[in-house]
Amino acid sequence: MSSPRLAVVGIHGHGTNHVRTALELTRAGRAELCAVVDPREPDPDHPAHGAGTPWYPTLGDLLSADDAVRPDVVVLCTPIPTHLPLARAAMEAGMDVLLEKPTTASLAELTELVAVTERTGRYCQVGFQTFGSHALPAVSELVARGEIGDVVGFGAVGTWVRDAAYWARAPWAGRRRLDGRDVVDGVVTNPLAHAVATALRIGGVTRAEDVAWVDTDLYRANPIEADDTSSVRVTAADGTRYGFGLTLCAAERTRARVLVLGTAGEIELFYESDRLVLRSDRLTLDKTYGRTSLLEDLLEVRADDDPQRRLLCDVRDTGAFMRVLEAVRTGPDPRPMPDELVTWVGEGDARHPVVSDVADWCEQVARRQQTFSELGAPWTR
Repeated sequence: MSSPRLAVVGIHGHGTNHVRTALELTRAGRAELCAVVDPREPDPDHPAHGAGTPWYPTLGDLLSADDAVRPDVVVLCTPIPTHLPLARAAMEAGMDVLLEKPTTASLAELTELVAVTERTGRYCQVGFQTFGSHALPAVSELVARGEIGDVVGFGAVGTWVRDAAYWARAPWAGRRRLDGRDVVDGVVTNPLAHAVATALRIGGVTRAEDVAWVDTDLYRANPIEADDTSSVRVTAADGTRYGFGLTLCAAERTRARVLVLGTAGEIELFYESDRLVLRSDRLTLDKTYGRTSLLEDLLEVRADDDPQRRLLCDVRDTGAFMRVLEAVRTGPDPRPMPDELVTWVGEGDARHPVVSDVADWCEQVARRQQTFSELGAPWTR
């Protein structure tokens, strides 16, 4: 069989990484990068330009091209409001899709996207890269063995820094809506979305129906519409609670962590590096695991004759995360932080806010599964 042909749509920013991955697969003879798509043509320094890859300004232009450049798989790394229409167009044209997170801009759009996959019979993998981490099944095994006793809750802590340049990177950055369409580009739903989705996935909460309730408590220190410092509590259908303390306004960037809290110990997963740390009454473990590329997984599932084999991050398995996004989307606008609790650091594009003691409050949210307001954080008073 000939190698599957790939196209990357949205090739600047994070999309550049997808182009590099596609070129690596091409050099290994496992795929062929047949086209790149972006309104802005790749400049001479872009890897696609150096490889001589054909460029098209829109997906429509690519779909109307001759069969020589018609892809089998499309990687979509485009603005959030375009995810549904572009994924739908690709699948209706007979192509499988790797779609960057967040899956769509609303829960209703997710429902429509799942319907498209079922109607067309195409695959749609969503780019929560952590779902390919070999540490996730390791966590599940340790919990099943009772290494931390009974699980009493899950949490995630993300204390990152984003400067003015980050919020100026695109017209939709930091927006809740743009030109009448949902965007929902805040800390919970985009930069630290992996923290939310990974914790839920470890707890076995993947489908929308696995979530009973979502409580949100959203704030912003930056002059944006969306949230940059938030606490979220998810209550699963089985009653298990998940607490997420997330900010882009920390004094320094730390490694994001998922916590599994038990009666006899706890597990920390530093999901960016696939490092697992277990501390219990009888055992200490610190181990770093490998990771399967979601694009490679998609290619392997396409080629596999086993109809029971599933994608590592099938679009249906992002329903629980989308319940969280929906709560953020439909909830009240984030409240501004009091000026006296925010210190601005840096100049120009590097300028960014630091919220007093925000890392400590995010830790409490994760460990106690309570919101900032319930804990009495000073900016909530």
